[in-house]
Parts: sequence; structure tokens; C-alpha cells
Amino acid sequence: MRRRAKADDNQVEIVAVFRKMGASVCHVHSIPHALDLIIGFKNQDVRIEIKDGSKPPSARRLTEGEAKTIKEWRGRPPVVIECEDDVIKLLESM
Repeated sequence: MRRRAKADDNQVEIVAVFRKMGASVCHVHSIPHALDLIIGFKNQDVRIEIKDGSKPPSARRLTEGEAKTIKEWRGRPPVVIECEDDVIKLLESM
């Protein structure tokens, strides 16, 4: 039985940065295999997995399900975001 998905501790801050920079944000962390967010920016969509960069590396590892979802996704590869700088780099690359 799947545990209820919970948002990462830094999700509110990450979402605020995406929105401040003009991205649309859709929360999907409660949908199995959907990762945490889908963002839209400059006519592109990206699936996002959020990890808390302030936690030790062992606490930031992808779960088995997250890793499988990312590996098997046939669209644009999902992106792992750990901090505000990751958001800025992603959006600037779009």
C-alpha cells in the first residue's frame, strides 16, 4: 500500500521562486509516479522533483519509484531541484 505523498520541506519556497520568475506551477506530488510539480515556462512544460538541499545527501536521494519514473519517462527528462539557484538555472536555460 502506497504511503500518502507529502510535500518536501522546501516546496513552498521553491514554488514561490518559480512563480516570481513567471512560471506556471501545478502541484502533482499526490499523484502516483507524477513527481512533485509540473511547471510551464516559455511554452514548455517540465516535470520537477523537489529535494531539500539543506538536508544531508542521504536524505536527498531519490526513492526507488522516483528514480524509475525519471529513468522511464519518454518526454523531456524531469529535473531535480534542490534550491533557488537550481530554479534560476533551469528557467534561464529554457
